[in-house]
Amino acid sequence: MKSFHASPYLLLTLTSLFWSLNWVVGKAIVGHVSPLTLTFIRWVVATVALLAFAWPQMVKHWPEIRRHWKYIARMGFWGTGLHNAFAYVGLQYTTATNGVILNSAIPILIILLGWVVYRDSLTRIQAAGVAVSMAGVLAVLTGGDISVLAHLELNKGDVIVLAGMVFWAVYTILLREKPAELPGFVMLTCCACVGVTILFPMMLLEVAVFGGHAEFTLPTIGAMLYVGLFPSFLGYIFWNRGVAEVGSNVAGIFVHLMPAFGSLLAWMFLGESIRLYHLVGIALILAGIALTTRGRSLKN
Repeated sequence: MKSFHASPYLLLTLTSLFWSLNWVVGKAIVGHVSPLTLTFIRWVVATVALLAFAWPQMVKHWPEIRRHWKYIARMGFWGTGLHNAFAYVGLQYTTATNGVILNSAIPILIILLGWVVYRDSLTRIQAAGVAVSMAGVLAVLTGGDISVLAHLELNKGDVIVLAGMVFWAVYTILLREKPAELPGFVMLTCCACVGVTILFPMMLLEVAVFGGHAEFTLPTIGAMLYVGLFPSFLGYIFWNRGVAEVGSNVAGIFVHLMPAFGSLLAWMFLGESIRLYHLVGIALILAGIALTTRGRSLKN
């Protein structure tokens, strides 16, 4: 019997929590660390943490790494490099509300790409779960007033953020192609190395041309350590494990927890109030997740 701590649903929930706080931390240090520099530092921290644990296994599985280097490079490109860069850069030009709405499109993108690339099927219960969960997301984001959506306008920031969401959806569905002989922890560490390699020249360009910078104070150092160790190091480990156990469609629905967590975190750290529509939205999101996971069990 698996222990409670090994539950893929727990791991996916914690991942959404880590990623939600990442938005709060990222907002707090805007102007203190530029977006591409923050992305690069984030993955340097994560890569160092990963290498500290994975290096012996990387040496052991070096033949498998060489054999599957094309897959590793592809996953690093889609998942651990440009994905985060798009998000941080896009948020310089768009509102947080627009950004979270686009982030909440990930489950839909995962389902659509899964159908296009792999012809995945979706049960009626799973489809209902997606719809109910999305209703909860909209309740949180619109403050219970659906007419707010009519005033949203796409700008270049929205397009950049949406591109990042597409990158993450592609990364998620491609996880199913992971070679069985390549341990997940080893693959993730190799992908992180690819991400750092991609981000390094981008960070240099930002510093040289666009005035990129980083202020090294106790708050910013703490923020950098957080985004590197929790959303990247633990978050990716938990996400990859969750996708492997429950599939990309079910894992994707847990992204809808982020607006709910975001509301609570904003109340805790930014002093924002929690209203009735927050509670209704959270209830709908949890109901949607329950339906989606139930749909999976019935399908199996």
